[in-house]
Amino acid sequence: MTRAAAPSAGFCSTVVSGWWLSFPISPEPFSWCCCSCYHRRRLLCWIMVCFRLFRVPDSGLVLFCLVLGAVSSYALELNLTDSEKATCLYAKWQMNFTIRYETTSKNYTTVSISDDGNATYNGSICGDHQNVSKISVQFGSGFSWIVNFTKEVSTYSIHSISFSYDTSDNTTFPDAKEKGLFTVNDIVAFGIPLNDIFRCNSLSTLEKNDVLQHYWDVHVQAFVQNGTVSTKEFLCDKDKSLTTVVPTTVPSPTTTPTPKEKPEVGSYSVNNTNGTCLLATMGLQLNITQDKVASVININPNTTDITGSCHSQTALLRLNSSNIKYLDFVFAVKNENRFYLKEVNISMYLVNGSVFSIANNNLTYWDAPLGSSYMCNKEQTVSVSQAFQINTFDLRVQPFNVVEGKYSTAKECSADFDLNFLIPVAVGVALGFLIIVVFMSYMIGRRKSRTGYQSV
Repeated sequence: MTRAAAPSAGFCSTVVSGWWLSFPISPEPFSWCCCSCYHRRRLLCWIMVCFRLFRVPDSGLVLFCLVLGAVSSYALELNLTDSEKATCLYAKWQMNFTIRYETTSKNYTTVSISDDGNATYNGSICGDHQNVSKISVQFGSGFSWIVNFTKEVSTYSIHSISFSYDTSDNTTFPDAKEKGLFTVNDIVAFGIPLNDIFRCNSLSTLEKNDVLQHYWDVHVQAFVQNGTVSTKEFLCDKDKSLTTVVPTTVPSPTTTPTPKEKPEVGSYSVNNTNGTCLLATMGLQLNITQDKVASVININPNTTDITGSCHSQTALLRLNSSNIKYLDFVFAVKNENRFYLKEVNISMYLVNGSVFSIANNNLTYWDAPLGSSYMCNKEQTVSVSQAFQINTFDLRVQPFNVVEGKYSTAKECSADFDLNFLIPVAVGVALGFLIIVVFMSYMIGRRKSRTGYQSV
């Protein structure tokens, strides 16, 4: 495989399902086509990384290049072709990473890998005429992620997964006590029938040596036979437990959750080497719908743990408890002068023991100028998906430019503004009406007095 080149003006050709396709390459941050093989002249490239257009709910058509996120979650889709331009490895998945490390002050902190910069795919192989294949991705400042596959007579295996990171990068790992390259290897050795595609929509977690990896919505098939991705799915155990028989009768409507009392308001903060870098005060109420059953869950701030990270363009607030693996609020800077809530990710255990996971990195809530805080005392709803919404109460948040651990001047939400505007208007109207009543009473009383004088 040749070295990946940066996108430039022109066209990039690739193969999807046996068809040559060309996409215009744009110099904008999100190009129409990302190729692992790009040349100014028409050369033959034996292994290509191809990407497909697919629809994301409420976001229209989106073309995703292979980009790794961490707390940020990205829908990844990879198609490797062999020397005969036939698909030999297909994968589509979502994942994120969280790394815990020790600082020079002997404290421990966590960092979430959310770099969506250029990725290279050097070392990815189909395994032509061999019993091994591999997905290899390099991204960010010294990060790499590798999945190895092996093949037997009638099965193939996801043999191992490795993740490497370099704490010498002071931007990502400020004040790290130990500098150098660290690699975490996990032996998976999970067998799959040779002609099946492996599917695991449920959340899978790998945790080792202070590195937490999450994977979900996984679809992968190595050693694809005859260039055609299989439609026969081999499910992971968690997905098997969630599989139900389709009822023959008309399904009952979604049950209405029992209304819950207003959640307790909690105060949350994230610190870095410079002190407090993120502040949030809010009551949180989760609305979840799964299998036509709706439930309402109030977050108890007294039993909730807080972690997070702050960077120049992004900030993360992560909450977790006994039943919530993580509830992430990811903030971003736009136009260099405003911030907003860009992303919400959640993974938690429901009452029935199943895992509920949702991620949306295309939100536009809680918009306010940099250097200020966002405030909304009235109840607000953050709609993450059709199955998951968050109600907030007495909200105030400032993810950037916190000074001396205190909130800056607040930008109020429109609901609070309308309320604040209506109260003085209502008071003014009431006072005006009272003045009119007093004046009319005075005039009536005066007229009666004059009438009495005349009768005398």
